[in-house]
Amino acid sequence: MTLNSLMPGQKGIIKKINTSGELRRRLLDMGLIKGTEVSCLFKSFCGDPKAYRVRGTVIALRNNDSALIDIMG
Repeated sequence: MTLNSLMPGQKGIIKKINTSGELRRRLLDMGLIKGTEVSCLFKSFCGDPKAYRVRGTVIALRNNDSALIDIMG
């Protein structure tokens, strides 16, 4: 299961980030690290991006970026 599959109101715990380089560093800097609980708050009208609560902060991620993050539902 990946992060982009969460619907508003659902939660998951990060298992793995499947990318490298600058994007991986940026995701880690935003607090998306293994074992962190993430909840989907809402999605935009078109469905992309979605807003997630991570460690008390709200972030927006595009679906193609959030598809690289494996979670436990």
